[in-house]
Amino acid sequence: MIHPANLEALTSTDLRGTAPMICVTAGIVLALLAEIAPALRPARGLAFVGSLLAAIAFELRLVADPAGEVFHGAFAASSRSATWGVLFCCAALIAWTYGRRYYKEEAGHVAEHDLLMLCSTLGMMLMAGSRDLITFFVGLELLSVPLYSLAAFRRVRATSVEAGLRYFVLGAFAAGLFLYGSALVYAATGTVSLAGLHDASLGSPLALVGAALIAASLFFKVSVFPFHFWVPDVYQGSPTPVTTFMATGTKAAGFAFLLEVAFVMPPSSAGLIAAIAVVTMALGNLGALVQSDLKRLFAYSAVAHAGTLLLVVAASLAGDPRAAGPVDAALYYMAAYVFTAGGAFGLVALLEADGERFTKLESLRGLGRRRPGISAALSLFMLSLGGFPATGGFLGKYFVFSSTLRADLVWASVIGVLLSVVALGYYLRVILTLWMLPEPEGERAPEVRRLSATLVTGVCAAMVLWLGLFPGWFLERFLN
Repeated sequence: MIHPANLEALTSTDLRGTAPMICVTAGIVLALLAEIAPALRPARGLAFVGSLLAAIAFELRLVADPAGEVFHGAFAASSRSATWGVLFCCAALIAWTYGRRYYKEEAGHVAEHDLLMLCSTLGMMLMAGSRDLITFFVGLELLSVPLYSLAAFRRVRATSVEAGLRYFVLGAFAAGLFLYGSALVYAATGTVSLAGLHDASLGSPLALVGAALIAASLFFKVSVFPFHFWVPDVYQGSPTPVTTFMATGTKAAGFAFLLEVAFVMPPSSAGLIAAIAVVTMALGNLGALVQSDLKRLFAYSAVAHAGTLLLVVAASLAGDPRAAGPVDAALYYMAAYVFTAGGAFGLVALLEADGERFTKLESLRGLGRRRPGISAALSLFMLSLGGFPATGGFLGKYFVFSSTLRADLVWASVIGVLLSVVALGYYLRVILTLWMLPEPEGERAPEVRRLSATLVTGVCAAMVLWLGLFPGWFLERFLN
């Protein structure tokens, strides 16, 4: 909390460090004004895109020239948090573009949809740069509460309302765990700042219980075992553009803070975290193998990828929790995942005409002959998710498993690689259905063509290949 007497201490550094969030806030205000004034409604989309592009521009400046800690240490505008911010804005732009003309019954409420998505993006940016538990909780709720509404946005569909209610109940429980854990940690150490917690002794039983509760809350947000059971139902019931946003931005935001606060867990827990990661990967991959609905298949795939990223947390605990290597591996992995999963979920939203009929795997039969461009892009995304060479997904997994090996967690790396091979079973099944099976009889998915969606699909595909073929470009600019 900033005391009024200290307002004069706020400098241009504070404004420069929070400029990306100010841009997103300005987009929220402009979108509200555009909705109030009918003459300005056509500019609502421009406000959404413009605010996020401006935020990306300011984040890129912070990557090259970080502002450091601002607002009396409550927020850190570092190159690392700025890189996370770029990924959040990209995830929002991808989801928003694929969501255009997706909503039919809710066409009159699209303004609320855009505002809620911007609010969630703002919460993600606040989470990534938080340097105390209170600031993080504000960002967490700013992310979560709009997402509960977005999950239930299709109010005429029982599955969407159920998804929103399920996500709200479980999310509220996870938020309670975080608050209670933070209270215990504060009682044991007398501080909630990350710097203070890093220097304080966290060996007391009270502090350990608090750290465990904080970790459980974050595990729910990133959907790892045993807090992953909500993912398939919520992903399937939510509107597909919202699922796209949840699968990319939300996961990135959770891991951004989890990697920063990993030091509250004792180093001896590295083996336990690695075991949880391996179990998460196993449950996600085995669950995806038996799915016939694309959204549920991708949901279990997202759980498996969360387990892979959790190995980075284990590697960080086994070594130096503040070392750059594991965090850089997570950043590269999430950069590839945002464009890969964003493109894959987005294409499902593009193909989905009405309801859930065209999210079934069977609806993809023969699509390679009817729409080769979309099929080729979806095949590329499947190969990247599976970790094929020359894709961003391959190098992302390589960096994660390399950091795990350097942390002497050899057994976790070996099992992780084997489970990644298992994942190819369902990714290749999607490709097989696209290109090698005959078209189904009866009604088939309509051929919806949109220039904006085609453009974003091309950008996602290009980024997947670029990250796979030219990793130095990302490593030099964002992980310096």
